[in-house]
Amino acid sequence: MNKLLTIAIPTYNRAELLDKQLTWLSQAITGFESECEILVSDNCSTDKTQDVIKKWQDILSNITFKSNRNLENLGVMKNILYCLNSATTKYVWTIGDDDPIQERSIVYVINKLKQYEDLSLIFLNFSGRNKITGEPVHPPTIVGNRWFDADSEDACDNGKAIFEHCFSKSVGAVIFLTATVYRTDLIKRALQIWPDAANNWISLAYLAGYCAANGSVIVTKETFLECIVGVSYWQKEPRSALLMQYKHIPEVILKLEQSGYSKQFCRRMLLQNGKEVSFKVFLGALRRWPVSAIKTVIPFLALIGLSAFDVMACKEFTLAEVTKVTTQQVQKKREISH
Repeated sequence: MNKLLTIAIPTYNRAELLDKQLTWLSQAITGFESECEILVSDNCSTDKTQDVIKKWQDILSNITFKSNRNLENLGVMKNILYCLNSATTKYVWTIGDDDPIQERSIVYVINKLKQYEDLSLIFLNFSGRNKITGEPVHPPTIVGNRWFDADSEDACDNGKAIFEHCFSKSVGAVIFLTATVYRTDLIKRALQIWPDAANNWISLAYLAGYCAANGSVIVTKETFLECIVGVSYWQKEPRSALLMQYKHIPEVILKLEQSGYSKQFCRRMLLQNGKEVSFKVFLGALRRWPVSAIKTVIPFLALIGLSAFDVMACKEFTLAEVTKVTTQQVQKKREISH
């Protein structure tokens, strides 16, 4: 890995947006051409995406510019994971073709990557905006239009603690692709452990969590980009809400536990997810796809029940231990007084 950073763009049938994003990139990357590579992965577009790629390869002839065109549309997650898994540089930053990014972002990222050798993950803070109304959007657990309320500009060594805080506050924040810079070798290792990650729409949370568990993490104080809310790929899938709430998030939490996160944290997150799921989503799915809805929800309910039992057992154990220690301390005081 001679170069430092791969900037990858997965895209499908959005030639104009890709052209606009590459225009931004051509300006923002100035001065860092020798340290970066560009990769565009076209998910078998039927528009002029290939013409746009060829145009910018000619313009940016002074930088390594790779392109890939899938023989068929593999689905958005497989195209994203192709970008992450194909990087040959130390770090990989995969960005959406439609996400507004500040020009100073590349300078910031490169400087931080050089400053901290053990850095495994950067979360670039971002604001949210509704595509239809244009109004600011922010998660209900965070005050203000700043999606990460944690900050660790000096690369916190306790990456797990930082990720746990961010994940518990907003799942949406840690799966926003454009806001995340990963260490490539950790991504490849994580994908080897979970080769089926492409079938889970929340698997980017697992990848971020795996990186955070194996190095230091930065969460920026300032915002560097904007998330356009209301255009997510899974919103086009009719069963998306049911799968995400009742299957994909719990699956990711269990994968995080396998990656070294504590059982207590993971059980707490499962219970939090259990409180946040929408019963209306289940009822709607039950009317439309009764068999698949029941098959999805039954394992979820079993997992939530087991998590509740584990949490209660842990509390009882802790209370018993405290009682035991307190009794021993009282007995010692009595012995001393006598």
